[in-house]
Amino acid sequence: MSEEISMRPIGWVESCFGEKFGTPRQSGIVPEARGRVVFSDEVPSGASRGLEEFSHIWIVFLFDQVKEEEVRWFVRPPRLGGNQKKGVLATRSPFRPNRIGLSLVALESVSEGALEVSGLDLVEGTPVLDIKPYLPYAESLREADGGFAREAPEPLKVEFCDGAKVGLSDETLALITRVLAIDPRPAFHNDEERIYGCQLAGVNVKWQVKGGRVLVLSQESLSSSQNIV
Repeated sequence: MSEEISMRPIGWVESCFGEKFGTPRQSGIVPEARGRVVFSDEVPSGASRGLEEFSHIWIVFLFDQVKEEEVRWFVRPPRLGGNQKKGVLATRSPFRPNRIGLSLVALESVSEGALEVSGLDLVEGTPVLDIKPYLPYAESLREADGGFAREAPEPLKVEFCDGAKVGLSDETLALITRVLAIDPRPAFHNDEERIYGCQLAGVNVKWQVKGGRVLVLSQESLSSSQNIV
C-alpha cells in the first residue's frame, strides 16, 4: 500500500470571510454567511447535475492555511475554555494529520461552474476537494451523543456604537451581528480592553467584549471583491 496519496482541488471557495479570524468554527451556525464554490476548468460541465435536488451538501476541503508539518496530536478545544487537552481526533481542530475538513452547508442554487451556499464556515480561497449531497435519513441521528460539545454556546449580545452601522446593508449587519455573537476570540482571551478586528463581507470590523457583551466600535469598507453578501 502506498504511503503517499495525492489529491487535486476541484475548485475553491469565494467567501464573505476574508481571513481565518472571525470565521465561525462550525458550519450552519451563521445562516447569513453566504458564499460560492467555484469549480476549476478541469471539472466538466454537468458534473453537478442532479445536485439541485438536495437542500444541503458536504464540502470536503483542505485547511490550506495550516502548514503540513503543523500536526498537533493533542489540542485545547475552545469549547472547553482552551484549558483542557483532548486528542486531535476527538476535535474539529484544523491541525490534523492530513488537514482535511468537512463542512455541511445549505445549497441555495446550482449554476454553470458554481454552487451558491449559505451557513458557510470557510475562508476566502479555501481549496475544495470534493462535494457530496447530504442524506437526512442516513446522517441525521437524533440519538447521537455530542460528547463535550453537546449544546451550542450561549450567544453574546451585540451592540453597535454611534456611527458603526453607517453604510452597512441589512444583510451585512445581520452577518456581523451573528458572527460576533458566537464570540470569535480565542478561548483564553478575557482582556476587556483589547480591541479585535476581523474582515466580514468586505468590511473591516473593530470590536471588543465588555461585561459579557460585544461592542462594535467601528467598521471600514475594504477595497476587495469579497463583499458578496
